[in-house]
Amino acid sequence: MIQYNPKSWFSLIFDVYSRYVIRSLFPLIFFAGVLTAVLCFVFIDIMRINIIDTKSFHSILGVILGLFLVLRTNTAYDRWWEGRKLWGKLVNDTRQLAIKIATFIPEGKEEDRAFFEKMIPNIAFAMKHSLRNSKQVGELDFHDEESKRRIIDSTHRPNIVNKLVMERIINLHDDGVLSGDKLFIIDKEMKGFTDIIGACERIKNTPIPYSFSMFIKKFLFIYCITLPMTFIGEFGYWSIILVIVAFYFLMSVELISEEIEDPFGKDINDLPLDELCVKIRKNVKEIFNNK
Repeated sequence: MIQYNPKSWFSLIFDVYSRYVIRSLFPLIFFAGVLTAVLCFVFIDIMRINIIDTKSFHSILGVILGLFLVLRTNTAYDRWWEGRKLWGKLVNDTRQLAIKIATFIPEGKEEDRAFFEKMIPNIAFAMKHSLRNSKQVGELDFHDEESKRRIIDSTHRPNIVNKLVMERIINLHDDGVLSGDKLFIIDKEMKGFTDIIGACERIKNTPIPYSFSMFIKKFLFIYCITLPMTFIGEFGYWSIILVIVAFYFLMSVELISEEIEDPFGKDINDLPLDELCVKIRKNVKEIFNNK
């Protein structure tokens, strides 16, 4: 995710992200420019005829396209923002669980405290890799070989990490370290972790409906393909630049929407999951080591 100053107009206007968009859209922009140039050559130099005025048609189509793009952008942003709220809740729940366990477990139980200090951050890291369809385990901090084996051999690692944490909590309860009241207090955060990963998977595994995405791209294609006919009669070969600029801005909106509708990946506009996981690990470590 890009960190920026929203009040710095100059840096936003000339930001390098614009060059990234241009590179991504270059084949389409190039096609639009070549098509416009060909149409200019045919109608101006070869046929030498005036183009029929299509401004009324494009005005109507532009209104429809605008409505679709607004709905498309809002839908994608809602998914992005819901993902951010879920990960904000994950940050808070891991902190709260660490505070409760560090308070409930006496100082003499150093092995148990070390287990939770490592495994609570693993919940966030396991969620991140699961949402990115990654099987990497290098960022996970294993307490022992048994927990390492069980996590690596699992299909859904966030579930197993949660299970390992819950098993340790139940053992502490059976040993008399945690009372039933304390176990009930801790259960809220443990249930919350399952709710969070389930909600994130719902966002990731439920794409924008096919018909909705298809019609947006179809409207964009028709609008941009017929756009040169609006400019050629009045602007001649200058239409090439006008069409490229219009095409760039219209397609950029769709490109950004495609990026943020799945906010858990590694695109420029996706959520900063790496930074959030590191923050959780630092917070949990500080909570357990503050005496």
